[in-house]
Amino acid sequence: MKSLLYLLVLVIAIVSCQKEDVAKDIVYPVLMEIPQGFPNIIQPKDNEYNQDRWLLGKRLFYDKVMSKDSSLSCASCHNSAMAFSDDLNFSAGTSGNFTTMNAPTLTNVAYQPYYTSAGGVATLEMHVLVPIQEHVEFDFNILLIADRMRSDATYVSMAQKAYGRIPDPFVITRALACFERSLISGNSDYDKYYFQSDPNALSKEAKKGMDLFFSNRTNCSDCHGGFNFTNYTFENNGLYQEYENVGRYKLTGNDDDIALFKVPTLRNIAYTGPYMHDGSLNTLEDVLNHYNSGGKDHLHKSELIRPLGLSTQEKNELKAFLVSLSDHTFITNPIFKSL
Repeated sequence: MKSLLYLLVLVIAIVSCQKEDVAKDIVYPVLMEIPQGFPNIIQPKDNEYNQDRWLLGKRLFYDKVMSKDSSLSCASCHNSAMAFSDDLNFSAGTSGNFTTMNAPTLTNVAYQPYYTSAGGVATLEMHVLVPIQEHVEFDFNILLIADRMRSDATYVSMAQKAYGRIPDPFVITRALACFERSLISGNSDYDKYYFQSDPNALSKEAKKGMDLFFSNRTNCSDCHGGFNFTNYTFENNGLYQEYENVGRYKLTGNDDDIALFKVPTLRNIAYTGPYMHDGSLNTLEDVLNHYNSGGKDHLHKSELIRPLGLSTQEKNELKAFLVSLSDHTFITNPIFKSL
């Protein structure tokens, strides 16, 4: 009997150690830690990161107080498990409405030089005003959100600690930006291979795909270059001959901007489908087939979009590389989960 009991204890101990070893392999970066190879994040002087501001921003991000009918939060369209995007073509808004753009990932949003798909907002602090006022999104008023928050003693206390003032538009815009600025992702297999010098982090297939990605044959990196795999320009990739959504033209009124859309980051792309500005391509295979075909003719189609002549094997290699840009520790990091 004693021998059996000893054996049971030994098995439990071994299993516990194995679980601890697995846990040690999962590395969750601390808040605002800059990954190797990434530039520093520029923070506004009136909204530099601190824990009180971050906690307030996180609470607001997940709170349905933001929408007119209290049915939606920022997280409704930006799900942490999907790299802060969602899996719909168009996200649901208030009162049965739907948005007109596929929800983008908030991965490394701190590094963007401007916001919205048309580039019409200059700072992360000001970006939240767009979904708040859009009738197909929150359909609300930031002053009324502040009124709701002032009736909540916890929000009043948190705002005072974070910014030394009661909830108001300044507090709302700054706190949300402080939280979103912390959504830093730089621990993908590609990062481990390229920035952290781990030669075994990428498979042979992914390495071949990387060579294709950065080659003159595909020119993928001309638009999706740099540490964040985007140059933030506005391009047309030949998705349609005629576009229902006029893209950047809606902002500028310049005919040269018709059907141009901001080039998105490819980081965490394995988690952010469906793809394109309207979510019309469901899989990475669909995306690769589109680019391999050269796209459809359009007056503003980028000259980089042309038939590539990739074989099935080469497309699989490219897919393997794209998947390697996805950071599992980012989407599973418990600190970013709902309260």
